[in-house]
Amino acid sequence: MFRRTLLAAVPALLALPAAAHDYTAGDLRIGHPWTRAAGANANGAGFMRLANTGAQPDRLISAASPIARAVELHTHIREGEVMRMRPVNDIPVPGGQTVELRPGGLHVMLIGLTAPLQQGARVPVTLRFERAGEVTVELAVEAAGARGSGHHH
Repeated sequence: MFRRTLLAAVPALLALPAAAHDYTAGDLRIGHPWTRAAGANANGAGFMRLANTGAQPDRLISAASPIARAVELHTHIREGEVMRMRPVNDIPVPGGQTVELRPGGLHVMLIGLTAPLQQGARVPVTLRFERAGEVTVELAVEAAGARGSGHHH
C-alpha cells in the first residue's frame, strides 16, 4: 500500500525501467497509457503522458482503435460551473515538455466501443503524430472509477 501511495505522490517515479508500460516514437516517450472499464456501445477515454525529449515541437494529430467506431481528441473546458468536452484538432507537445492526458483534461475519446473494456485487459490504440509518425500503444484497462493513481507495473 505504501508503494502505491508513494507512486501517486511522485509521478516522476513512474519513469521506471523496461518493466514500465511505456512506448517510444521518435523523440516522444508515451508513459502509462490507460483507460477505464466501460461497456460495449459506450464511450471510453484514453489517458497517458506524452513527453517530448527533442527540441522540435510535435503534435498528436489523430488516433484510431479497432475497438471503437471512431476516435477523437478531446479536452475539457469549464463554462461557468460546467465542464464540457470539446473536440480538438490536435494536441501539441512542445519540445522538452510533457503533456498529461488525464481525467478532466485532454484525452483520447473512444466513441462507440465495439467490445467492453474489461478491467485487466489491454486495448490497442494507434496514435498519429505530425513528426514522430504512428505508434500503437496498449491502454491498460483500470477500474471504472479509476483516477489514474493506482498504477500497477
